[in-house]
Amino acid sequence: MKKTVAILQSNYIPWKGNFHMMYLVDEYVLFDDVQFTRRDWRNRNRIKSKNGLQWLTIPVKAVKNHQSHESGQRICDTEVSDPFWAEQHWRQIETSYSSAPFWKVYEGKIKGLYETAASEPFLSKINHIFLTELMNLLGFFTRITWSMDYQAQGHKTDRLLDILKKTGATDYISGPLAKDYIEKEKFDEAGITLHWMEYGPYPEYPQLYPPFEHGVSVLDTLFSLGEDSPSYIWGDAATETQNES
Repeated sequence: MKKTVAILQSNYIPWKGNFHMMYLVDEYVLFDDVQFTRRDWRNRNRIKSKNGLQWLTIPVKAVKNHQSHESGQRICDTEVSDPFWAEQHWRQIETSYSSAPFWKVYEGKIKGLYETAASEPFLSKINHIFLTELMNLLGFFTRITWSMDYQAQGHKTDRLLDILKKTGATDYISGPLAKDYIEKEKFDEAGITLHWMEYGPYPEYPQLYPPFEHGVSVLDTLFSLGEDSPSYIWGDAATETQNES
């Protein structure tokens, strides 16, 4: 039986493309027992505001290794350093989106997510909370697991393949940036079909504070489109745009 899997580091309130990938797979593995990268999407994302794009960043504790440029700090071990981050982020979201068409529909649900996440000390668990609930608000359910649960061995392609074999995957969807290091011949040898994720082209929608920007949190899509959000990510509106390109 065919089983499609994706493996990706967890991101904070990610953009619509992340959920597009989640929608396409049967299992989504959070690749969180690997190096935490600073100034990346792990602990931050962007929203639209009247003053332009605005970063929302979860402050985290840094583990310093004086013998190396890399800390060795894994994503799953990364802890929050400021207990008031959730309250601050919610205020910024409220200021930016309170006039959006579907603000009242999602206000209580998203505020509740922040109240839940505020008591969680680990970044990965926070990201998991948002991923799971935002996925549900988009109207689909994909199984989310953790790479650490599979106790994967090896490096880069070998490590990915070890996880995939343990999940029972027949197909793997990879982000396009992985083309720099993935060894396709190893997938062929393992009998797992490798697919490259194609993000978009996604159609634009009525968005607050022009000009339009695709690279923002999916919260922007939900507050702008409500239940029509999936149509602009993987549904009818997205298909029409892809056919036109």
